[in-house]
Amino acid sequence: MDQDFTVVPLMAIVLPLIKFHIRDRKTMKKILFLMLFACAACSGQEGQQTQETNEANDMPAMAIGDVARWEAQAQNITIIRDNWGIAHIYGKTDADAVFGVMYAQGEDDFNRVEVNYLNAMGRLAEAEGEGEIYRDLRMRLFIQEDEMKRLYGEAPAWLKTLMNAYADGLNYYLHTHPETQPRVITHFEPWMALSFSEGSIGGDIERVSINDLENFYGGANKMAEVPRDLDMEPVGSNGFAFAPSKTASGKAILYINPHTSHYFREEAHMVSEEGLNAYGALTWGQFFVYQGFNEKNGWMHTSTRSDVIDEYLETITEKEGKYYYKHGDDEKEVMQSTVTIDYKTDGGTGSKDFTVYHTHHGPVVREQDGKWVTTQLMNIPLTALNQSYTRTKTSSYEEFYEMMRLKSNSSNNTVYADADGNIAYFHGNFHPIRDTSFDFNHPVDGSNSATDWKGLHPVEESITALNPPSGWIANTNNWPFSVAGVEDSPKKEDYPSYMSVNFENPRGDHYMAQFPGLSGLTVESVIDVGYDPLLPSFGRFVPVLVKAYEAAPDETLKEAVDMLNAWDKRSGFDSVETSLAHHWGNELWGNVPKGRDLDPFDAYAYVETQVSGDKYLAALTSAIAKMEEDFGTWKIAWGDINRFQRISGDIAQNFDDSKPSFPMKLASGRWGALASVGSSQYPNTKKWYGTGGNSFIASIEFGDKLRAKALTAGGLNSDPSSPHFDDQAEMYGTGTFRDVNFYREDVEANMERQYHPGE
Repeated sequence: MDQDFTVVPLMAIVLPLIKFHIRDRKTMKKILFLMLFACAACSGQEGQQTQETNEANDMPAMAIGDVARWEAQAQNITIIRDNWGIAHIYGKTDADAVFGVMYAQGEDDFNRVEVNYLNAMGRLAEAEGEGEIYRDLRMRLFIQEDEMKRLYGEAPAWLKTLMNAYADGLNYYLHTHPETQPRVITHFEPWMALSFSEGSIGGDIERVSINDLENFYGGANKMAEVPRDLDMEPVGSNGFAFAPSKTASGKAILYINPHTSHYFREEAHMVSEEGLNAYGALTWGQFFVYQGFNEKNGWMHTSTRSDVIDEYLETITEKEGKYYYKHGDDEKEVMQSTVTIDYKTDGGTGSKDFTVYHTHHGPVVREQDGKWVTTQLMNIPLTALNQSYTRTKTSSYEEFYEMMRLKSNSSNNTVYADADGNIAYFHGNFHPIRDTSFDFNHPVDGSNSATDWKGLHPVEESITALNPPSGWIANTNNWPFSVAGVEDSPKKEDYPSYMSVNFENPRGDHYMAQFPGLSGLTVESVIDVGYDPLLPSFGRFVPVLVKAYEAAPDETLKEAVDMLNAWDKRSGFDSVETSLAHHWGNELWGNVPKGRDLDPFDAYAYVETQVSGDKYLAALTSAIAKMEEDFGTWKIAWGDINRFQRISGDIAQNFDDSKPSFPMKLASGRWGALASVGSSQYPNTKKWYGTGGNSFIASIEFGDKLRAKALTAGGLNSDPSSPHFDDQAEMYGTGTFRDVNFYREDVEANMERQYHPGE
């Protein structure tokens, strides 16, 4: 009774103050702190109260202790922005660091934080409209709010504390920045972190076809099937590690080079008095460093091509209005539930109900040959979040290996290096055990219980490498059988076929030719290695073109063929050959077959050996015509075409040839460029603009004292008025790196601003 008596009168006083606090924020904070701190304990919870809407104030009604608790915790947190705008968060506890990094993310790009959660929770249609209904349905087949809340309740106390701090940091940002207007999410709950627990740019769920879902669940409006693109270049990443035997200092060096869409991740530094000291890239909305390092070790993730997703053909029967599926000698009832997708309309909101179906394999996602198809994939978000955070606090190879026993990173390989001089590689970290007599590259018979997963392979059985004699480790989303060179890599015959279903790729060809001869490496020379301009695919394709030309000479193509033949196959700002090769290669790539039922195959070998010479010549003819139409000549330098431009903080840029941009020497990973950029023309542009590829890049030397250099695409802040909106734009195009301020004295020596959250 005493608690209720205290809360109600104070709420009557506080809510009107909250409504008008932006008139005098400092005064408001003082009043709130004095009035609410005394009853902070009265909330009786860790700030996880369900928020209700105060319609009179058109804002969430906060629990009485929230503001005071946020204010008090903020005093334990110091944020230092360095001269590149990077947030270095210092807290007494890990929870303080989490609170601070989420607050900082809100400052830098709240829109991306919110959009990532709208997508992760299947609520994007509430912001974007009816066109996103089936994208939301796809997420909701796997991610259910009630289940995330249940898992939050089961979380270990330490992880629950971090999830609480994650929500508090974002809510405090919104509280102190009323000018930020969320599109949908006005209040974050701790369980939401579980809906987005692994930081890949394309998670496993996103491999399920939206087109197929709409065909199955959309009723009569059946859509044409969209063929699967068998080659995803330049999507992917590079990870390199060099042993002390290969470096000038006798210390291990790690090269972090994810290829994502530009601005996909925040760069930040999290430090606490509980042993956290992690620096690197965090996917917007997540509270752990996803690709980065601490003082003792570092980790780089590359998208894996281990088979971790399977489809099952279910034998369905209907009885008395219920569906059943065959499994061995049993007939089991298909689980049915209703999913309601809310969506934005011109006049307000609408909703659409779906009856969805699951078997023990997973949700029904499409139909094939009269059978329902279910998808099974990793869906253990609590374990995944545990692993994602625990990774950042490991301090040795032994600790890192133990962390990998959680086996909940399904979409990534890991390249590793540490201060003890170890380098290592893990090919995936989630490997279902299967009966290899079945072809899991295609849907298997779900009625045959022998096709079921039989647990997970332990880390000891997965494809790994530790301190190979070659002295280096590299992965470019290629197969793992060249990770340490010809002699020192794992052998394909030692592992189940499903552990690696891909082939070598051109970036793999690139490092295999380059790395064996390397020695005396430094932080700076490793960056040069990562920016080596060789484009090895054209070393394969140009000879085929020359042979085709010799068989059918065409004087209109002679100069172009001779130029490509004499070219050293290296990209450059002033290289006309690079421009011509990219246009020609893109035309040539149109001959690669597409289709759902094709087994994984080497697309590059196909182009080299199966595409006819006349198609090579036709592709060159089309490329020249296209270049002459766009630029008046095909003899145009690569730097004049290939540009970096950032105009606004919008997620999708509206590129404009008339506005400033910077030349890029990077080339497409499709042709083997290690420093990769995905660039192309856009509506109303002739020049090509990069939207993905190299994003956050870092070269780190471990030892008694860490030293690192890094570069982020464009700039850290999404606000065009910020000095850090595009302060790295020109540097990105040239590959000019900056020093990483890792130690406190370096951070303070390059300090731009120091503050507590809320100030």
